[in-house]
Amino acid sequence: MQEMIINNLTSPAILFFILGIIAALVKSDLKLPTGLNESLSIYLLIAIGMKGGIELAEHSFRELIRPLVGTLSLGIIIPIITFAVCRRLGIDRKNATGIAATYGSVSIVTFGAALAFVEQANISYESYMNAFVVLLESPAIIVSLVILKLLENRSYKQEVVYRFSATSVYGPIIKEGLFGKSVFLMVGSLLVGLVGGDRALTIVKPLFIDLYPSVLVLFLLGMGLTAGNQLAAVRKYGIKLLALGIFLPPIYGFLGVVIGYYSGLSFGGTILLSVLAASASYIAAPAAMRASVPEANPAIYLGMALGLTFPFNLTIGMPLYYEMAKWFY
Repeated sequence: MQEMIINNLTSPAILFFILGIIAALVKSDLKLPTGLNESLSIYLLIAIGMKGGIELAEHSFRELIRPLVGTLSLGIIIPIITFAVCRRLGIDRKNATGIAATYGSVSIVTFGAALAFVEQANISYESYMNAFVVLLESPAIIVSLVILKLLENRSYKQEVVYRFSATSVYGPIIKEGLFGKSVFLMVGSLLVGLVGGDRALTIVKPLFIDLYPSVLVLFLLGMGLTAGNQLAAVRKYGIKLLALGIFLPPIYGFLGVVIGYYSGLSFGGTILLSVLAASASYIAAPAAMRASVPEANPAIYLGMALGLTFPFNLTIGMPLYYEMAKWFY
């Protein structure tokens, strides 16, 4: 495992991420051009969605059903557990919802780094795993917001509150969970790849597949800068958040290993699913929270995701989940 961690830490993508953190901590004036981070995010969303759709077209539904059910179950179980733990630790409902949605959803960049990790280790995996990134984006956001709405409605005593319209209450939740820009772009790109199949591959391969590792390096530099700036925000909220940001990923990573194994995934597929389960979103979920739960403090859920969980998964987490998966294979 030590060798695996060293190899992971010395990969160009991780080294540039660390460089970004150092730049933030030493107050360097290094900054990426305005709008570049969003442009790179759009690129990654399209790249993963397109690749997932193209590869999904090569498999039958019967082959996908067990991994599909297992993956969706993660999107439901993780936010429920996270919300319950946060409330147990005394975190208010709104911020607990933000954390639950963030940790139930996924980080596309962590997944991209995980792909590089397993490929560097010469570990094969199911080609449709890219599609499962899309599947895990929305469920946790919707589940977290539904939990909050149910608890809020239960807490009010006025009879009129109980006579709410399901469309008026849950319509915005479902809309944000399914049609927020990041989810919409990933799902749309997946459908384009699914319909286009091999014909689309020849068109998108030079830009969205061949250049992906290099673009990931540049994006991780920007993420390092952001993560370094978020560390202070996490520390300000105490040891509870620090503990959650470090201890939740291994727990969910192990849950991903168990579900991956019993869903019939290969060793490599199980590692990737465990990374997805352990990751925390900093694109789709925060965007949904800002729109649907503005009272939740972004410094908490975004600070945990970027300042703690993201660095942990990139450095120690992936080799750890690799060792966990070895217990079953």
